[in-house]
Order: sequence, then C-alpha cells, then structure tokens
Amino acid sequence: MTEPSSTVSCPVLREELDPVTSSESEAVSGVLSPLTEALFQRHFGGAERGLDPLPDRLLRGFRDKLFGTCSRREAWRLLRARFPPLTWLPWYPWRTWLLGDAVAGVTVGVVHVPQGMAFALLTSVPPVFGLYTSFFPVLIYTFLGTGRHLSTGTFAVLSLMTGSAVESLVPEPPGGNLSSTERMQLDLQRVGAAAAVAFWSGALMLGMFALQLGFLSTFLSEPVVKALTSGAAVHVLVSQLQSLLGLPFPRQIGYFAVFKTLAAVLTALPQSSPAELTISALSLALLVPVKELNVRFRERLPTPIPGEVFMVLLASVLCFTSSLDTRYNVQIVGSLPVGFPQLLTPSLSTLPLVLAYSLPIALVTFAISVSLASIYADKHNYTINPNQELLAHGVSNLISSLFSCFPNSASLATTSLLVDAGGHTQLTGLFSCAVVLSVLLWLGPLFYYLPKAVLASINISSMRQMFFQMQELPQLWQISKTDFAVWLVTWVAVVTLSVDLGLAVGVIFSMMTVVCRTQRIQCLVLGQVKGRELFCPIRESSKLCQIPGLRIFRYPAPLYFGTRGRFRQTMEQLLGLERQDEEIIKILLPLPGAELVQVVILDCSGIIFVDVAGARELVQLASQCSAARIHLLLAQCNAPVLGTLTRAGLLDILTPEQLFVSVQDAAAHALESLVKEPLASKTYMVWV
Repeated sequence: MTEPSSTVSCPVLREELDPVTSSESEAVSGVLSPLTEALFQRHFGGAERGLDPLPDRLLRGFRDKLFGTCSRREAWRLLRARFPPLTWLPWYPWRTWLLGDAVAGVTVGVVHVPQGMAFALLTSVPPVFGLYTSFFPVLIYTFLGTGRHLSTGTFAVLSLMTGSAVESLVPEPPGGNLSSTERMQLDLQRVGAAAAVAFWSGALMLGMFALQLGFLSTFLSEPVVKALTSGAAVHVLVSQLQSLLGLPFPRQIGYFAVFKTLAAVLTALPQSSPAELTISALSLALLVPVKELNVRFRERLPTPIPGEVFMVLLASVLCFTSSLDTRYNVQIVGSLPVGFPQLLTPSLSTLPLVLAYSLPIALVTFAISVSLASIYADKHNYTINPNQELLAHGVSNLISSLFSCFPNSASLATTSLLVDAGGHTQLTGLFSCAVVLSVLLWLGPLFYYLPKAVLASINISSMRQMFFQMQELPQLWQISKTDFAVWLVTWVAVVTLSVDLGLAVGVIFSMMTVVCRTQRIQCLVLGQVKGRELFCPIRESSKLCQIPGLRIFRYPAPLYFGTRGRFRQTMEQLLGLERQDEEIIKILLPLPGAELVQVVILDCSGIIFVDVAGARELVQLASQCSAARIHLLLAQCNAPVLGTLTRAGLLDILTPEQLFVSVQDAAAHALESLVKEPLASKTYMVWV
C-alpha cells in the first residue's frame, strides 16, 4: 500500500545545499562527505585474498567445527565442549549441592522404575525394556549433555510414536491367540524393531550434529511443540483404555487411530474385566490426588510424594495375596529378567522402512529436549549448546539401542520432578541410574505380580501436565491469533491423523504463516526528524518532513520469489511507473501542483536476503528509474545481498557511487545532487 503524500515540507538549509568540496566542508563544519560502499571498503574493508575452492572451504569448516585445531589449548577446549562435566565439575560445591543432587536423583530414579515399565507398554515391548531405557540413556547423557536440570529416559510421546512404528513393522498375527512361545518370538521381533528405530534415530541426530544443524530446533515453534504433546496425550489416554478395562482387542494404528480405538472399545465394552476396571479406578483415585498435592504444596514439601511407587507396591502386594491373576485373570507384568540384555545389532534389511519412522522421532527428540533444556537454563542462568545436545541424544539413542532400548529423550514429568526435588547438575543422573540398576540386578522379582492396569493408570496420570497446556489457549489467543491457529491446526492434525503426520502438518502450517506474513509487508515511506539525521516511517508521526525532490523508501522484508510481485506492485505504485513486457510504456507527468521527485533512496536494511528472482526484480527497478530520469540510490545493503545484486547485473545500470553504507550518507549525497541540478531543469519527472 502507498503512504499518504500529505507530509510536512522540510525546510532545506542553505549550508546543507552549498556545493562545497568535501575537504572544505570537513574543515569548516566538521561534517564528513557521504560514505559510499566503495569508499567504505577502500578505507575500512579487510584485506582481500584469494578464496580456496568451495569443496576445500567446506571440508576445512567441517573439520574445524568437529575437531578444532591441533593446538593444546584448542584440544582442551574441544574436550570440555564434548564432555560438559569437565566445565563445571572442577568448581562443583560438594558441600552445598551434593545432597540436593543425591535426593533429586534417587527421587527421579524411584519414579523411573514404574514409569519406564508403563511407557514400555506404549512402545509395545515387555516392561523390562523400559527399565533398560531408564538406565543406559540416562548414564550416557550425564557425561555428554549440557542441560544440567534435564532428566532423560522414557517419554510418553516418543513411546507412543515408537509403538505405532513397532506395530506397523511387526504386526500381531490375525486371531491373536498365540502360545507362550509364539508370544515370546513376537516380543523379541518387536524389541528388535524398537531398537532399530532408536539406532537410526541416533544415527540421524549424529548426522545432524556433524552438519551443525542445531539451529533446526528453531523451526519447531513453541505452539507446534505444545500442540504436539497435548495431542499425543489424547493418543496415550485412548490407547490405554484397553489395559484399563482389560479388553481383548489389538492396538489400532495408522490414521484416525483414536477414533478406531474408541469404536473398538465401545464394541468390546461388554467383555471388559470388572477386576481390572476396579484396579484402574482405585489407581487413578490415588495417583491423581497425589499429583495435585505435589503441585499445590511444591514449596512446602521437601521432596515430591512418589505416588507411583506406593501404588506399585500396594497393587503388587494385593495381587499376590488375593491371587488376582489366577482367580480373575488379571494381566500382570510377570518375571523380569535379572541383569543386562545381550548386545543387539540392528538389521539392515528393513532400513528404508525404519528410516521413515526414525526421522520424525529424531526431530521430536531433539525439539523437545532442547526446548526443555533451554527453559531451565534460562531460569538458572546458564546456556546450553544445541549442537552438543544433538551429539548427546544421538549417542544416547544409538548406543542404548545396542542394549535393546527404545527411543528416549528428555521427559517433562521427571525433569519437573528433578527440579522440585532440589537437583542442580547432571550428577543426579548417576544417582537415578543407581536406583534403576538395583532393580535390574536384585529387585526385579518383586514386580512379578504388578497388574498392567496399574501401569496404564501411571501412563494416564503422567499426562496431566500435557493436558493442562490447553489452559494457555486463551492467553495465546490474546497475544497472537496466528500462533493460536498454529496450535489448533497442529493439535487437530495430531489427534485426527497421527503424531507423525500431525507434526509435519504443524511445521508446514507454521512456515506457511511466516511466508504469508512476508506477503503482507508494506513498503514504508520515510521522513526526516527536524534538526536530526534521523529518518522514520511517516505513518508513525505526522510531524516528520520530506525533503523536496527526494523520496526515501524502506522495504522491511526478504526479497525473494514469493515477495517480488508485491515489491514490484508497491514500487511502481509509489513511483508512478507502469510497464509491460519488461519495458516502460508510460511515465506519469506531473500535474499542476504535484511534487516533483528527482532522487529515490531505497533503504535495504530490512532486506535480509535476496534470491535470483528478487535480485532481477531490483535490477529491473533500477532500469525503470534510469529510463524515467530518476536517480536511484541504495543504502545499507548487507554483504550477501549486495553480492547477489552485483552478480545479477546491478552495476551495469547503477554506479558504485550510488551505493551507500547508510540512509544518512545517501540523503547527504542526494542533497548535493539536488543543488547541482535544480528541479526545473528536469525534462521527465515522476508524480508521487
């Protein structure tokens, strides 16, 4: 849109317009001559040197970023960067922080045990593999992660996504009546599939680390991440109805899985188990109030109440003493193998299929982990390294997959629990691992009679934080309706389609909103603040003035194939130019009383990048202005933009003396040219 032309006329001072030489001007008034880009590079630019071939530069940059240089100082710096505990451990205040880290680590470890087994059900693998995933990844992240308050391990969203992948890669045979041997073989195949997804997710994150792609976390905006987790919580709730009610039907996967599961539940509801329904109701009746107490009295409690542990112990004792598994056919965890699993290498035969599931899981792992680590890093005044987080989670997933672990990441619930319990550093991971290790080596048989309905109840109660994210929607509507739309579209896509596809829809829609907003950018007409070398948009103040014969425009958006049409339309409208077949066919002559424009300054400070289409559009504008006898000046082009414009042929139309480092320098040059060639001497003018 054009700006209104009814602005205050700027009185032009004579001393501003006197055509004195630059040396005289600087000697008398102390005012420097206008600084062009060529002069700036001549006096202040760096020494030019020949560039190595592009492949050599890329290889050298990759080597320097990954390995650094060979000096002793650089080697030590690289070692500290790759093993973050070396940065803070030498200054660790043992007397004041050790107790807090120990208490927080033990508390989180106690919760890891039931939660790990519960999330294993979401992954469609036996419960013991949830314990493995609560041990190996936590141990690895302790030495590689930069998030001091981050708790890693099993996470509901990833478990759900992995479970869908496992059910697709290793579906249950029709009929579902499997013998114990057939069930064991099916479980082993599913464990292998889950481990393969973890392996290739870790490999993808390591590839992203090698390419230094930590910045990709910025493309998963906060509304997308929160909508993803809230929508996934709905999937978790619905998927656990089978275990809560004891219903005999296979897990629904694919698109519209939520609605398929609800339909299957309604169909099979008469076959529900009263015993498991009672266990589920009692478990939720205990877990939900305990969660609320932990939140409401967070400041008063020395450590959060481990409701999950109490529920697991109580349910196991009741099931053992009442023989619920034999009398009422209640599904129980069964025997947990003691010790560590054997090393498992992923099969390459299903690589293409596994990669399709591994990529979104890798992106979600990275996005949620970095977002959560950043929140607590800002709160406690330290910084994290997104690229190092890629390395930490990549190595964590890849190595732990060799021990039959499924994909893992930071966990919202246990991270909040760690902070509330007084944790300070990654040392909490060691204490947490000690608790899980004791279960793997000695305490596993105690969970033999644990009902699976209790684990399903733990899954549902752990979703409390994700469901409550919906309370932020009214505030989000008030702050940004665009972000509200992103949240809503992502959430609906996740719930109705699937978590993977919903994430893709959310990211694409979020990027589309950014592109659409660049399409609505308006070209700003700048005016001068009286008495100062300051130029501001005229629409922001009616007291700004315009210098006769001079117009200054600012285009505050990237100039690329998506915005070039808007840019062309706006500039032609502002300058009164019309063209057809890339040629000017009409120049609007000034009407009586209209203001004549001789010089146009385009402030390029808002054009952060330009592509080939945008560069050609700007070159075409320069050609039009030249044909219309308008003196076009460009100001404040950044180096990449100026380089692209130069390669597109801009200097075939403009001279280097028409490129300036600032709007002030361009305006000073324009004033000099207006004095040398008054308005009346122009034959072709443009009416604005």
